[in-house]
Amino acid sequence: MEIKFTRAATLKEKPDSSTLVFGKAMTDHMFIVDYDAGQGWHDPRIIPYGPLQIDPAAKVLHYGEEIFEGLKAYRIADGSIQLFRPRDNIDRMNKSADRLCLPRIPEELALAGITELVKTEQDWVPSEEGTSLYIRPFMIGLDAALGVHSSHHVQYIVVVCPVGAYYPEGLDPVKIYVEEKDVRAVKGGMGMAKTGGNYAASLRAGDLAEKAGYSQVLWLDGLHRKYIEEVGSMNVMFKVAGKILTPDLNGSVLDGITRRSCIQLLKDWGYEVEERRISAEELFEAAENGTLEEAWGTGTAAVVSPIGELAMGDKKVTVSNNQIGEITQKLYDELTGIQWGRIADPHGWIMKL
Repeated sequence: MEIKFTRAATLKEKPDSSTLVFGKAMTDHMFIVDYDAGQGWHDPRIIPYGPLQIDPAAKVLHYGEEIFEGLKAYRIADGSIQLFRPRDNIDRMNKSADRLCLPRIPEELALAGITELVKTEQDWVPSEEGTSLYIRPFMIGLDAALGVHSSHHVQYIVVVCPVGAYYPEGLDPVKIYVEEKDVRAVKGGMGMAKTGGNYAASLRAGDLAEKAGYSQVLWLDGLHRKYIEEVGSMNVMFKVAGKILTPDLNGSVLDGITRRSCIQLLKDWGYEVEERRISAEELFEAAENGTLEEAWGTGTAAVVSPIGELAMGDKKVTVSNNQIGEITQKLYDELTGIQWGRIADPHGWIMKL
């Protein structure tokens, strides 16, 4: 389908790349394509960025009929732009769509919305170390009727914004609190989907953790309140006695693209990676007996984030002397090196624009 283009009458002043914060400075344009039952996807367009006009009874507002993704565009040394594993994000979005009874979007249409918008906004892609253009595709159900039913009118929208580091700490280790009261997701629920409801469920615990001086919450499983699942905005990994441990994809853990990439790199380097249930008790015992060597989160926004302290109840343990560990640093250097084109991409993860 031809993508229609309407240029913004007035272009915004671009922010100073040295002062970028995450998710604040939206660009001049956005991509939208409509879906209607019986007609399919139609009318793809890039238009000036601005408020959406939706009915107050739209189902997205009342029943959370919404999914989203997050990926980045990178300016490499020769000035060109590249994406990291965008087809994986589209595949995951369609799996989320299945769970929320939203229509699947053809891969090439979803990808065209991303790539053509990035090309349109290419002057917004920063080049400074650690910066990128964050890409947020999302899908919303817009049927204007109260009542819990799947939507017949849907929009797929893409917005982009230049970003710096996700955490103010950068690569400094973060402090993580293990949440024992609230539950984020359960098996059979929506934990494996990237949908707003999962994040809304995390807000109370996140606010309380932040007030206590912690950057993120580490969630326990909803059934036993025993096994760790993921950090609020990241998957999580641990190096214990030389082996890499990470929670398995049990239906309530997001299948992270960065998680997949880290597992592949770790296996390339000869590490044994176990994807299995990991109890919080096991982690704290490993910390106390000295076998918990490193801990880190993985995600598109932060890439890799070292964990320097874990707390649960009145227990607190320090990880890797509250310093970034060797493997954590190596993963960060390797992933960002591939993403920014500084080192070779052995797995075909990069898409050049």
